[in-house]
Amino acid sequence: MYVDRSTLRTRGKTYTRYLLRESYREEGKVKHRTLMNLSRCSPEEIAAIELALKHKGDLAELVNVRDEVTLRQGRSFGAVWTLWGVAKRTGVAAALGTGRAGRLALWQVLARVIDQGSRLSAVRLAGVHAACDVLELERFDEDDLYANLDWLAEQQAQIERRLFAWRYGQERPALFLYDVTSSYLEGTRNELAAFGYNRDGKRGKRQIVIGLLTDQEGAPLSVEVFPGNTGDPATFGSQVRKVAERFGGGEVTFVGDRGMIKGSQVEDLAGEGFHYITAITKPQIEVLLRQGVLQMGLFDATLAEVTTAGGPRYVLRRNPMRAEEIAAGRRDKLRSVAKEVEKQNAYLAAHGRASAAVAQRNVAAKIERLRLSGWLRVVADGRRLSLVEDREALAAASKLDGCYCLKTDLTPTRASKEVVHDRYKDLANVEWAFRTCKTVHLEARPLYVRRASRTRGHALVVMLAYLLAAELARCWRQLDVTVPEGIAALATLGTTEVSLGGRACFQRIPEPCAAVAQLLSAANVPLPLALPHRNVHVTTKRKLSSRRKTR
Repeated sequence: MYVDRSTLRTRGKTYTRYLLRESYREEGKVKHRTLMNLSRCSPEEIAAIELALKHKGDLAELVNVRDEVTLRQGRSFGAVWTLWGVAKRTGVAAALGTGRAGRLALWQVLARVIDQGSRLSAVRLAGVHAACDVLELERFDEDDLYANLDWLAEQQAQIERRLFAWRYGQERPALFLYDVTSSYLEGTRNELAAFGYNRDGKRGKRQIVIGLLTDQEGAPLSVEVFPGNTGDPATFGSQVRKVAERFGGGEVTFVGDRGMIKGSQVEDLAGEGFHYITAITKPQIEVLLRQGVLQMGLFDATLAEVTTAGGPRYVLRRNPMRAEEIAAGRRDKLRSVAKEVEKQNAYLAAHGRASAAVAQRNVAAKIERLRLSGWLRVVADGRRLSLVEDREALAAASKLDGCYCLKTDLTPTRASKEVVHDRYKDLANVEWAFRTCKTVHLEARPLYVRRASRTRGHALVVMLAYLLAAELARCWRQLDVTVPEGIAALATLGTTEVSLGGRACFQRIPEPCAAVAQLLSAANVPLPLALPHRNVHVTTKRKLSSRRKTR
């Protein structure tokens, strides 16, 4: 057995091929056969193999060099290796490509799952984890990662198209879910930052608007970032064009939340031959009740539907649990106002010169703020305040508690009322994706970027990281472990660096403990025996110590 090497020069470049071969005799003739291609091994590894073959007949000689072998602790390996395996299985790695830019983007995705932070922290993270050894990356710094966000924004359509093709092949999903959220910003210099309807409840904060397009299971297919003052319906047209052009079109149904799909959006869908499922608001339900299109009795059925001639189809239901939640919230608000009345009455009793009119205005302002003014008011009898409820107005305000009405252009032959109802409930998958990306684990905020292209690149990184986190959550569901807990446990698995004669040769992967082995097995990620040592040291351009104030 021997190592066969050959060199080829072409187009000004030199390529060396290494093969592990053996000689044997067959019918008196000496022949050779190849056992393994070693071309991807490092020079140190090939040297180690040649050394072992040289002394295979006299192992005592190898004992003489044992003092030259040094073992030392290497970088953290388990988390990066596992996520890389999941990225290959889910198509994320293939969608990003094998070039340097694609591998840098893949590291940003893996770093987002391991530990959320800025591009600067992602560089420091690569100094602790075996990112360069696993992903075959050369040295990089935070400026490279910021520029990589620009590359991601430029290549986003192509990346999402590749990911879609990997997931579906020649098939096309018949259902797309779409929803919108907002994310507030701490700074004021982001190019997409603007004041708008803030879903995070952060008054006085600029924000960006994020639209997420997913399949029926809630797996993200595309993410798009809009200026913070963009209304929900205004984001919908680009999603229709995206499905028609980027994802192949076909028999497609869009599912959007109430207020998302309106007149112009319905026309856009009809123009592409698409269908829709959405919900209408309570004022719209009240209009249909007055027109006689709907009747209140229909909400008492388990699931009812109304088909209009030449118009949309309505699916109706009352959710008793939601109705009770709304009623309980209304009672809590009433108790809060009652406490305010007691507080104002106590103040008026203790302060003879206090104004009852001012106290009445304070209570009335709270009633208005809690949106109870339709059936609740405060009156003054001398210097004492009391609340008056309008029972008829309260009954009218609460008659639609827990009621919702879905609207679709799908005929009963194409989708039963149960199917329409279930598909609308699938929007909860998008809401869960938003929750995971924004707050639970991936923490898309704060953004640490200002340019519009880098904001969009950051959103794409978070979306791809969600795909990996969702896959790990599925794999580890039976282990009663969260994704952050599993990643933290895997990060404890490090390499053992093997050096010969003072030169690092390769990294040996130790046998993991039972808990880590269980995580790897559930994720279906086998461990290698060894890892090449690329001897790449990643450091940041900006040093944390130089940014700290000296005391």
